[in-house]
Amino acid sequence: MSVIFSRAPLRVSLGGGGTDLPSYYEDHTGFVVSGAIDKYVYMLAHTVFQKRYRMKYSEIEEVDHVSEIRHPILRESLRRHWRGNPLEIASVADVPAGTGMGSSGAFTVCLLKVLAHARCTSISQNALAEAACEIEIDVLGEPIGKQDQYVAAHGGICAYTFHTGGTVEVEPLELLPETLRRLKDHMLLFYTGEARSASKILFDQDTRSRLGETEILSNLHRTKQMGYESRDLLLAGDLDSYAKLMDEHWQNKRKRSEGMANARIDRLYDLALESGALGGKLVGAGGGGFLLVFTPHPEETRQALISVDAPELPFEFEFGGAYATEYA
Repeated sequence: MSVIFSRAPLRVSLGGGGTDLPSYYEDHTGFVVSGAIDKYVYMLAHTVFQKRYRMKYSEIEEVDHVSEIRHPILRESLRRHWRGNPLEIASVADVPAGTGMGSSGAFTVCLLKVLAHARCTSISQNALAEAACEIEIDVLGEPIGKQDQYVAAHGGICAYTFHTGGTVEVEPLELLPETLRRLKDHMLLFYTGEARSASKILFDQDTRSRLGETEILSNLHRTKQMGYESRDLLLAGDLDSYAKLMDEHWQNKRKRSEGMANARIDRLYDLALESGALGGKLVGAGGGGFLLVFTPHPEETRQALISVDAPELPFEFEFGGAYATEYA
């Protein structure tokens, strides 16, 4: 083999987001419903005839030793999961970083998948997700949860239970065909025009959770309960009730941090509701990124948000998870 291609899907959180952080689930158990979508992080690895490590992402690095790589995920992943000769790695993604769809977790999963393939080693979905979590959470100390890595590894629409001991239970949700059709036709994504780092918002939640603040823990307890309710409504095909729960989810989420929303996000959400949407929320930690809405009137909602420069990102749910192949 000489060139290996891999991809890992991005995701939209459908309920319970925020309870997948260790600062919460280590004491209370977390629960998240999330769906992988057909938007990806892509990676190419060239494994032969390389004299130096060449890393291509939003920047280009060329170094002699892994320890010299500036990109933290690339550096630490190669340190732990690569023992071969120098190689070239190039990555691109369907959406910008910092837009709330789990791009960092998908990047790490995609990288570890391509490295496993280059080592001629099979790796299970859970092992892939856990290895990615170790890099981001344990090694790099990012104040993030485990949702993104597990969705990128598994794909599909799943419920994830984050147990206090650190193990994760994955429950694939088998939705009715009509439910999947209605989600495809009536669930829309719009770009707010603002990218942001989730670290500041998540750091605040992480710190307050570890301190045991009643306000943040009560908020997350209710968020987890809405995760359970979201799973049940999706399985029952009651999407109107699910959409109204999305609105409650968003109003509850807004209370966690002052940086969760801003005037533009509020304006976009109000326009979506005025156009007939039943509910919605920002995907990811908040502060920017993509607005997810469920609307019985998709064309009216599209026109309302496009008119204020919030372009739609058409998407479908995907069920393959992380994938790698090689080209001789």
